[in-house]
Amino acid sequence: MPAKLIIVIGPTAVGKSARAMELALQINGEIVSADSRHVYRGMDIGTNKPSPADQQRVAHHLINLREPHETFSLSEYLELARGAIAQIRDRDKTPILVGGTGQYIRAVIEGWQVPEVAPNEEIRRKWETLADRHGIQALNRELVQRDPQAATTIDPRNVRRVIRALEVMEVTGTKWSDLQRKSPLNDTDLQIENVALPRDELYARADARIAAMMDGGWLAEVRSLTVRLNSRGLDNSAIKTLPSMSALGYRELADVIAGTLTIDKATEQIKQDTRRYIRMQDAWFRPYWKT
Repeated sequence: MPAKLIIVIGPTAVGKSARAMELALQINGEIVSADSRHVYRGMDIGTNKPSPADQQRVAHHLINLREPHETFSLSEYLELARGAIAQIRDRDKTPILVGGTGQYIRAVIEGWQVPEVAPNEEIRRKWETLADRHGIQALNRELVQRDPQAATTIDPRNVRRVIRALEVMEVTGTKWSDLQRKSPLNDTDLQIENVALPRDELYARADARIAAMMDGGWLAEVRSLTVRLNSRGLDNSAIKTLPSMSALGYRELADVIAGTLTIDKATEQIKQDTRRYIRMQDAWFRPYWKT
């Protein structure tokens, strides 16, 4: 009988990765990332990517798959994640899915089958223009109005993913959430571990982690990243629209490098955005909390 899939959930900075490592070492497991920013090479410090030492101790999957300027879709994630889980089981090991991207977690648990709808450049440009002129908040208001359920599962900072949902709904005339055909995992094949802390303690841990990442060279990482992207013909404005750069803190630090934001203001904004993201993760993971 194949090993159960263990899924470790919880908000940013709560200690999910440490718990997954502990489990993997105890039960001969391998880790499958459910973090939408761990797929990008060169974005290590700010995404709290597993260290090279941890990756040597325990096999990790779905890390460092793309360059920061490349796209990576939900359908690609699901195909790769399901393949990795099956291969781990074939090796008589236990797959452990861990990460803070609620959409990825829910898509695996609920067995989403993402629809194949060809891109429509005209519609896509319309929504891109709206975001450019009125900001991502306006874009997300459109998503909430058209499909409130989809708005709870799509990261509002991921402009391309929000635009894709709006595009598909306009092409098909059907809500994005209705198009997510589902084949949920059997409960007997699934074990969910919720890592939790009191909110005040969690916020303090998040603040401390941000400080540690800054001390560990996060700003230098973003500077190196912008240089690489500039060399590909992307200016600073274009860089900030990349899905990879919607990772917490990267746009703010890009502004620091560009001289349009002070490091102190950037750090404070990152702290506020992290707390907002933690509250959002609560909504994503609440259906799977232990009672």
